[in-house]
Amino acid sequence: MAGGRLFQTERGGIVGSRAYGDVWAKTRKLALPPEQVASPLARRPYDLRHAEVSLWLNSGVPASELAERAGHSAKMPLQIYAKCIIGQQDRANRRIDDALGA
Repeated sequence: MAGGRLFQTERGGIVGSRAYGDVWAKTRKLALPPEQVASPLARRPYDLRHAEVSLWLNSGVPASELAERAGHSAKMPLQIYAKCIIGQQDRANRRIDDALGA
């Protein structure tokens, strides 16, 4: 894996985003049922990364750990993915109560 890349061109170069996107679109149509192909689900490869990072944050993975695993800066998760944690006040309150022994 030259340069840490899993995929490369026939000559060992970087696969261009256009080529990658074309292959992704074709593969997506083969892998998903028609109703999901018509939806925004995994429309771009980045959508899968975004979904995974959102899941981690929503599952309670600390933002600092998430940033390290995803290769983000420490502030990035809360700037981009903060909407994932909106509405979790009850969970946060339970954790605080548990920590205080309430």
